[in-house]
Amino acid sequence: MEIGIVGLGLIGGSLAKAISQNTDNTVYGFDISKPVVHKAMLVDAIEQPLTDKLLSQCDIVIVALYPQDTVDYVTNHADLFKKGSIVCDCSGVKRMVCEQLIPLAEEKGFLFVGGHPMAGREHSGFTYAKKSLFNNASMIFTPTKGPIESMEKLKKLFTSIGFTNIEIATPEEHDRKIAFTSQLAHVVSNAYIKSPTAQEHMGFSAGSYKDLTRVAKLNEDMWTELFLENRDNLADEIDTLIENLQEYSWAIRENDSETLRQLLKDGREKKAIIDGEIF
Repeated sequence: MEIGIVGLGLIGGSLAKAISQNTDNTVYGFDISKPVVHKAMLVDAIEQPLTDKLLSQCDIVIVALYPQDTVDYVTNHADLFKKGSIVCDCSGVKRMVCEQLIPLAEEKGFLFVGGHPMAGREHSGFTYAKKSLFNNASMIFTPTKGPIESMEKLKKLFTSIGFTNIEIATPEEHDRKIAFTSQLAHVVSNAYIKSPTAQEHMGFSAGSYKDLTRVAKLNEDMWTELFLENRDNLADEIDTLIENLQEYSWAIRENDSETLRQLLKDGREKKAIIDGEIF
């Protein structure tokens, strides 16, 4: 197949490397940075730059851009996609993207499938892209009506580059769950590091500190857009967390060992149940 990748940052660049090196497909790539495109060619991540002519030949186009940029790119190139081709995005929110692009795809004769690779690093850009980024990762699809063969084609492609779990969800389900599993974690990490005591952590921190602060080094432009596009779900999760933290704070300030012990026990047991250790 001929595959076009739009956006050669961490995700798009890793997809390009993984597909080029692990499959027999031909990969073309586009990025607003010409040096990045040149570098991608030098390391054999792409065959050549993705032009409008090549775009019209692609069987699959993967758009790895921010949500609004994704909508803009697909909208502006809608007449160029090959009839019957698949266009899949990689953005971290699905409702606003799918609501706008699914009807457009139906009108123009291509299939749009929302996608979200559950993989990443604390660094961004093609420099940090690697073909092994998706090993043992989950890929979420939010498909619409379309040929079963098209989804099977997508599943085969993504499993061939390391994904071991394919999840199918509605855009609404995706955004609700991702607010907790991904977005809230970034908010907590970013807020946690703002404690004045963080400046004094050297020599007093170990694994738990590193785990909790790893994603504090986020891309503020991307995450601002993702948070605000999913503000209803994310704000609910933040409010729930604050309520839970206030219970711990109250028990500690009041020296209430019984309440604190029960709170800790409850959290430990919930984690064990989620991990399948308690049935």
